[in-house]
Amino acid sequence: MITYILFVIGFFFLIKGADLLVDGSASIAKKRKISPIVIGLTIVAFGTSTPEFIVNIFASLNGNTEIAIGNILGSNIANILLILGISAIIYPLVAKKNTIWKEIPLSLLAAILLGILANDTLIDNGISSGLTRIDGLVLLSFFIIFLYYTFEISKITGETPDLNIKQLSYLKSSLFILGGLLGLILGGKWIVDGAVKLAEHFNVSQSLIGLTVVAVGTSLPELATSAIAAYKKQTDIAIGNIVGSNIFNIFWILGFSALIRPLPFSTNSNLDIIMTIFASSILFFTMFIGKKHTIERWQGILMISIYVGYVAFLISSK
Repeated sequence: MITYILFVIGFFFLIKGADLLVDGSASIAKKRKISPIVIGLTIVAFGTSTPEFIVNIFASLNGNTEIAIGNILGSNIANILLILGISAIIYPLVAKKNTIWKEIPLSLLAAILLGILANDTLIDNGISSGLTRIDGLVLLSFFIIFLYYTFEISKITGETPDLNIKQLSYLKSSLFILGGLLGLILGGKWIVDGAVKLAEHFNVSQSLIGLTVVAVGTSLPELATSAIAAYKKQTDIAIGNIVGSNIFNIFWILGFSALIRPLPFSTNSNLDIIMTIFASSILFFTMFIGKKHTIERWQGILMISIYVGYVAFLISSK
């Protein structure tokens, strides 16, 4: 019972820890005269992905690879179908040209590349499938290219992220960072331990728990960011936050996780990779259906309906 209580509390610790870490780090960065663009593209971007990152690190170290892979695939699917769906209902989401023609296709490429790297038995007649350390290095290499592209785009457009950076003393900033790290570590451990216990208790796969409960829980920062951005009518931020998070999840988090410990891959998870590719494709083609370059409210409702159907299928089949 204590494990389940800590599992729920773990999400609060994880999200609050990420928030404290971002606030403390961003405050120090601002004091050191680092530009808002760099802060937005590094500290804030990494900060919103730390819940998935920490959960995956613990899952990899403990050998719970189904949770590690399920968490990322589930987060990416929920990000597009659930979170963008909710955000579009709040206010129709208009995307910019770079987002449509470069960033969304890159997130689609990330999902396709993951499917190729993880399927050794299908593609190369290997004995087993999985993400090896070499695969991890490949994913991290793509992540470095993505970071370079993002910085270059920022220089060209000269856009400054809408950041509300708290003014904190160095001592308070340091305490925020330490408190954030502690919250992330405790929350991550409790979530992984709880997810394993949940899978055992309900006699379901760890992959199912990772794809649903853990994935949605670790995506709460993205939900908050995109929903608030949609409410403020900053629609490109709502879409860019999700697309960027999906790229981070595969290239950075899965790449780093595989580097720590190779991640065995079950061919049963191919359905979830296909769903990730399908969700990314839906996002791309939605930009040209109905109102151009816009996710309308009816499309948001449709995306949420597809997500609910997908989760229902997962529960019935696993």
